[in-house]
Amino acid sequence: MTIASRSTVPAIGRSFWLGVAAYLVPTFPLGFVWHLMLFAPSYQALQIYRPDPLVPFGLAPMVVQAVIFSWVYPRLFVAARTPVLRNGLLYGLGIGLLSWSFTTLAVAAKHPMTSLPTYLALETGFTVVQFLIVGPLIALAYRR
Repeated sequence: MTIASRSTVPAIGRSFWLGVAAYLVPTFPLGFVWHLMLFAPSYQALQIYRPDPLVPFGLAPMVVQAVIFSWVYPRLFVAARTPVLRNGLLYGLGIGLLSWSFTTLAVAAKHPMTSLPTYLALETGFTVVQFLIVGPLIALAYRR
């Protein structure tokens, strides 16, 4: 990974907004399907979530994360020096670990639940899938 100098960091433009979309477009549907459909019975059995989730409160932090993760990418990776997939997977690993620390570990530390191992497995699986998709897409948004 190469740290970009200030002179090579692009202004907020098309790539930035594509990076925002690269995070939001897969993350919202994946999160909705994962948490509220595919594994809904497992999450209900954990007894940690509201019976009536507030979808706008789930979408709002995704928008904040999308803006930050898209803004950070060109400040960490110099465009066109290494393959997009490599940069994307490295970036996905980094932001995925960061996200996992506050969306999985911190929640597990603070909330009562019927099975900590089940929660950790579900949320770790979600985070891995999410950032295997999102990391390369954000890198692709900044490809030159």
